[in-house]
Amino acid sequence: MSKKEPWYRDGLAFTCTQCGKCCTGEPGFVWVTDEEVAAIAAFRKEPPAEVTGLYTRKLKGRRTLREKTNGDCVFYDKQKGCTIYPVRPPQCRTWPFWASNVATPETWDRTVEVCPGSGEGELIPPEEITRRVRVIKI
Repeated sequence: MSKKEPWYRDGLAFTCTQCGKCCTGEPGFVWVTDEEVAAIAAFRKEPPAEVTGLYTRKLKGRRTLREKTNGDCVFYDKQKGCTIYPVRPPQCRTWPFWASNVATPETWDRTVEVCPGSGEGELIPPEEITRRVRVIKI
């Protein structure tokens, strides 16, 4: 293996099961830009200022989606799943292919343990994994 090839040079399997495990549970951050908030607002047919005020908060000079008291994403519904799925932020779109999840085979193994769709289904080519990793640094 050359130094330029990632360890996942043969690709990694992933199929989203829409289980919601990446949207629920432990608190975390889903970083969003003004453009992404505007897309959510348009999808929900609500004014961007309302979406910003009700569903986001400022933290560390950035904007993140709010969470419910149980740690679930504010846009996650147990019956419906992600209520903004077509316009979900890039951080959500690129899961599980974040730098922190694919840094090593061991970090990928930990991801597979918590995400039922990781390690299953469609083989994602290494070029696509690398493209997703570059979208947002997590």
